[in-house]
Amino acid sequence: MTISASSPIGIFDSGIGGLTVVKAVQALLPSERIIYFGDTARVPYGSKSQVTIRRYAQDDTGILMKYQPKMIIVACNTVSALALDIVEQVGKGVPVLGVLAAGAELAVRHSRNSHIGIIGTQATTLSNAYSFAINAIDPDIEVFSTACPLLVPFAEEGFINHPAARMIAQEYLAELLARKIDTLVLGCTHYPILKEMIGDIAGPDIHIIDSAEAVAAKAGQTLAENGLLNDSEIPVSPHLLVSDLPQKFKTLCRLFLGNDIPDVELVEV
Repeated sequence: MTISASSPIGIFDSGIGGLTVVKAVQALLPSERIIYFGDTARVPYGSKSQVTIRRYAQDDTGILMKYQPKMIIVACNTVSALALDIVEQVGKGVPVLGVLAAGAELAVRHSRNSHIGIIGTQATTLSNAYSFAINAIDPDIEVFSTACPLLVPFAEEGFINHPAARMIAQEYLAELLARKIDTLVLGCTHYPILKEMIGDIAGPDIHIIDSAEAVAAKAGQTLAENGLLNDSEIPVSPHLLVSDLPQKFKTLCRLFLGNDIPDVELVEV
């Protein structure tokens, strides 16, 4: 497989949440071609077994590899935690970035009191992958994690400041706030859609880490180091693929990307 600066960046997630990564990459690298696959037929991944998640990761990477990407970004924290090695195997030498490592690095840089909170899916929090990644950088940091499974459907439905969403988020965050955290990692790519509400509940003294922005910055750095940055000055719309409900996906895209997008292609997994 021959890759060049004009080759696309492949991004995948379990559903629509990874569009937060698409948006962040577009903002930072507007000339890059993006192929995005959202596995809307099998969302959510966070409640599935590790065996299933690894099989899904293999399928998702295989779909992106048909487009000969120069980089693959795993926009799913659950896959980043449990199946990054599978993505690297199927990618056959293509650089692979996961949102988890990028978010962990940024959290360590921002924390002042060494108390970091993580919110994510059940699979992500049970894996302790964020704790391992953060403590590998700084063993003295205390990491506190809470699974927030109900926030994904709220984001998928576009309930970004719904009273029910706020009530549930307050319940989830209460224990972390009691731990005196000063940094909170949004450990699921659906959560940036709820960032304003989460920040409001957490308060002004807590720094919110958006792993989508963190991985976009890492992508730009990695492409530059490998001489693979696209130097075209023409912004390109992303090519969007889903495994189910393309029309609903297109509607929600407006919420995530803030603009109208071209047609969404339905693919089989």
